[in-house]
Amino acid sequence: MPGTTTLLERGSLSVIDYRCSAGPGDTPYVEQHRNFSVSYVRTGSFGYRCRGEAFELVAGSVLVGYPDDEFVCTHDHHVCGDECLSFHLAPALVDTLSRGSAVEMRTAWRVGGVPPLPELMVLGEFAQAAADGRSDIGLDEAGLLFANRFVEIVSGRTREPPRLHTRDRRRAVEAALRIDAHCHESMDLEDAANEAGLSTFHFLRVFAAALGVTPHQYLVRCRLRRAARLLADDVHSISDIAFDVGFGDLSNFVRTFHRAAGVSPRRFRQASRGDRKIFQDRLRGGVVP
Repeated sequence: MPGTTTLLERGSLSVIDYRCSAGPGDTPYVEQHRNFSVSYVRTGSFGYRCRGEAFELVAGSVLVGYPDDEFVCTHDHHVCGDECLSFHLAPALVDTLSRGSAVEMRTAWRVGGVPPLPELMVLGEFAQAAADGRSDIGLDEAGLLFANRFVEIVSGRTREPPRLHTRDRRRAVEAALRIDAHCHESMDLEDAANEAGLSTFHFLRVFAAALGVTPHQYLVRCRLRRAARLLADDVHSISDIAFDVGFGDLSNFVRTFHRAAGVSPRRFRQASRGDRKIFQDRLRGGVVP
């Protein structure tokens, strides 16, 4: 049985990290897909048998699941095991991504497996960076981008850029104002979309088109702006600031702040006290811890 870790669970989207150590000596068994899913094979390889078809999946491949389909994973000649980043989507969310008729939708989501394709591999690694906390894009956003690109490739249809009507621009700005006002609170893409009265995927596209950043990127930047202000005030501890502005743990805050500012929170605070050498070193290309 593979080890599973749920990284994200929302009403319409969940993200699961699968790690399987099975080898040639292990007996395969029948499993069943419970949701629509696209799973990016991060490392390793395995065989996938579904509806009489056989696929050999290697790093960069994508396993595609359709609700209630039975399948078997085999490791006849694979010794190293495998790891997958898997996105599970509710039917209503799939409907917002799909192109064409219901028959075409079923065809797209029953392909079983997709070979390593450059665009999906890049987006898969992009999503993995989000899962690892190495990106300021939300994991739910990365999952939607990955699933949407999969549908575009398999269906052969691309979606036109959203037409930004005045109403949609207003919704995007109003959503940004809500995010800024409540950035210290826990919030996710689905909640923000519901408040805006839009489907999750349409909200993501409209917000990004209108403001040039995704909702989660804007949320993180609002938190960082407030953190910088508090660091400059020099009243609270760095750990208190991290939690007060909405970060779940100190290490994530330090990593994200350093990525944005080029210096650690501690060094930023020193610079705000008048240590000009810190940013002078940055301008000269020096290494700043």
